[in-house]
Amino acid sequence: NLLPEHQVGRFRREPVVVHDPRSGEIIYLPPDYEDVEMLTEGLLDFVAQNRQALDAVILAGLLHKQMAIIHPFVDGNGRTARLAAKLLLADLGLNTFNLFSFENYYNQDVTRYFQQVGIVGNYYDMADSIDFTSWLEYFAGGILDELFRVQKEIEKSRMSPAVALKPHHRQILAWLDEHDYITDRDYAQLTDRAKATRTLDFNFLLKLGLIERKGVGRGTYYRRS
Repeated sequence: NLLPEHQVGRFRREPVVVHDPRSGEIIYLPPDYEDVEMLTEGLLDFVAQNRQALDAVILAGLLHKQMAIIHPFVDGNGRTARLAAKLLLADLGLNTFNLFSFENYYNQDVTRYFQQVGIVGNYYDMADSIDFTSWLEYFAGGILDELFRVQKEIEKSRMSPAVALKPHHRQILAWLDEHDYITDRDYAQLTDRAKATRTLDFNFLLKLGLIERKGVGRGTYYRRS
């Protein structure tokens, strides 16, 4: 019940304005509603034609900001633009849905986000001169920032008590610190653990990404990742 039923799932059929979230004053006049469908179709055509020509992050960033500029709906334009950008990234091979939400980054400084994604003035006075450079740097930086954050979380989880290395795991890693590789036969000389258990030890380190398996069958050996 956020919107009247006649506005749900449809392009807007009325004029809208964008207010400064702090002062409340009008700062942006989006395109007339008569032009919304044409501009949106033009944007989608641009995306379709440049899927191979442009980097996925650049293309998603352009889609995000241009949707905010067109303001195709009465409400929810920012959320729709962010979702559309994530869907495009996923379709182009960079699926971040299970990794992070854009909001994690944008909420660190909401004012900066609105300054970057929005424009000030009348759309028709600046439509041909909008510079996307600063926004694209911010957008790409946000993705990198979130990926680094996720990487740190993964590293912390690897070293949590639940996955803490046991002495026998450290034996394997200590051997690899002094040798190029280790085989099951080498490991058997270091421990009295049964063969099946030794296999579990190797698999545990493989799962953590600390070692990698090489060879097959009796020729199997392990090296540091």
